[in-house]
Amino acid sequence: MPTKGKTNFTRTLSHALDAVLVGASRSWIPLPHMPQFYSLLNKWALMAILKALSILPASLPSKSSHLSLFTLGFVMSLSTGLANVSLKYNSVGFYQMAKIAVTPSIVLLEFIWFRKRVSFSKVVALTVVSVGVAVATVTDLQFSLFGACVALAWIIPSAINKILWSTLQQQENWTALALMWKTTPITLVFLASLIPFLDPPGVFTYHWNTINTLLILGSAFLGFLLQWSGALALGATSAISHVVLGQFKTCVVLLGNFYLFGSNPGVTSICGAFTAIAGMSAYTYLNLCGMKSQVGKTSPHKTPAAKSRLSRENGDSHDGYGGESV
Repeated sequence: MPTKGKTNFTRTLSHALDAVLVGASRSWIPLPHMPQFYSLLNKWALMAILKALSILPASLPSKSSHLSLFTLGFVMSLSTGLANVSLKYNSVGFYQMAKIAVTPSIVLLEFIWFRKRVSFSKVVALTVVSVGVAVATVTDLQFSLFGACVALAWIIPSAINKILWSTLQQQENWTALALMWKTTPITLVFLASLIPFLDPPGVFTYHWNTINTLLILGSAFLGFLLQWSGALALGATSAISHVVLGQFKTCVVLLGNFYLFGSNPGVTSICGAFTAIAGMSAYTYLNLCGMKSQVGKTSPHKTPAAKSRLSRENGDSHDGYGGESV
């Protein structure tokens, strides 16, 4: 749909620009987590301004407990902190392999929590996607024992983070902005508590200047757009579809650099990217077919709007992703 397409485009563009700004800020700030912390703090300040102007929408009455919000804020901080440490001690290729492992982790966790099952055809499609992305992006696998442990420890919090974002919006009436407003302070507190253990000394003695400040502010704004559009995508689809969307962005960036700027990643990487996109296309087609099947089976007394996507999947289908689309 057009709205979903706009969300995906905004997410991809803001992700790329935010990565550039955060990377630039880290080149000036030799503290891997402080730029992330300041960026997150500025995001929360921006949402406070929106709330003061009554622009931030209020959340509908929700049955979610404080424990759910606390858990989401905690796993967000843990996921962010461990990802930065993993990039510090491992190569980008090894970090990419850890990201690919998030997909089967989500499938396993959703089966344990919600008894969601994925059809064999979708398992094959997701396997093709994972293999294609690995071939396209993993060019080096340099890592240390400590870095490998951190990367493995990052996989589960990352998967839980995506599952909670999707579940709280689809089942418990949260809007994306309202959920961001509630969980960002929790994330800030935990991330601040991790900084003394993850960053080298010098947090409070760093010399700030105009360039560093502007980079942090710019990264915060683009990071806000990234998180917002990502949350919208999670609310509209699912954790798995969100991961596949991110992998699609990776392949598009690789092929775009090759076609537009003459970058040559190699024949193997290009073939891997096209293989991954083929798997994504098959996964999307299977989701669309499942969606039509679900609409056809819907009782005339219960419209699709009367039940959440996840409820339909758990109650009416053995295929855990029958109603999703990427």
